[in-house]
Amino acid sequence: MGFLAKTRTILVMIKFEHSVFALPFAYLGMLLAEGGLPDAATVVWVTLAMVGARSFAMALNRLLDLNTDRRNSRTASRALPRGLISIPEVIVFLAASLAVFFLAVIMLPSLCHRLWPVVLVPMALYSLTKHVTWLCHFVLGLCLALAPAGAWVATVNTLPPPGIWLLALGVLLWTAGFDIIYSCQDYSFDCSAGLHSVPVRFGIAVALRIVKILHAISIILFCGAGAALDLGPVYYLGMAATSLFLWYENRIISSDNLARVESSFFTMNGFVSITIFVCAFVSIYYTI
Repeated sequence: MGFLAKTRTILVMIKFEHSVFALPFAYLGMLLAEGGLPDAATVVWVTLAMVGARSFAMALNRLLDLNTDRRNSRTASRALPRGLISIPEVIVFLAASLAVFFLAVIMLPSLCHRLWPVVLVPMALYSLTKHVTWLCHFVLGLCLALAPAGAWVATVNTLPPPGIWLLALGVLLWTAGFDIIYSCQDYSFDCSAGLHSVPVRFGIAVALRIVKILHAISIILFCGAGAALDLGPVYYLGMAATSLFLWYENRIISSDNLARVESSFFTMNGFVSITIFVCAFVSIYYTI
């Protein structure tokens, strides 16, 4: 397999396209911190920090879950279990991702030099949490929630205000919700393998009701963030659209019909993150 083909395989392995969930919130954190467009250098280094940290976390996840993925029929076709990528190659990619992350951190303001473990530690631990607690979905939520908060710090070198924390908490609950939906696919396997998740702990039907509650609260938090950050009416139009996306995401999934989990997971949540970013961007632009 040539270098380009190997690179494509690695990007598929880490589901690089799922960066669309967190990156818009990092860019939004920069916009809110700056009150407009940040400088190009900040955008580049924040992007590299995000990509490096996420790539490290996903590569580590694939390594730690290798034996589990081999036993799960849904994941047995992934590149690492199939031998399309070797363990040493994944380790090299993991190390390169860490190098990119730390290079970006060095180039960002001084507060980032002290706070980088806050970003990296949850990402490193996430893969292990499913072995010990059904709260694993909320750890993943924390990883994505750090995107707007971390981007604020990287832009203005100060801790975020309350409005950013409301936004981050909304991201946390939204992420936990869609991860619970995704984990429903593995309910039977997780039960037999002794893994933990909300569906395993409470059953799929109750888990999906919990998702509805989490997504409803996330909308409230997103609206609260808009009020605290003085965002304009366009942002709230985005909240209306986001509410519809989340309603549809939950509508097309039921405990006896999980056939559309992939559509619910990727398409709708991609719409959510991009819609919130675009509508907030317009609100910030017309506030200047």
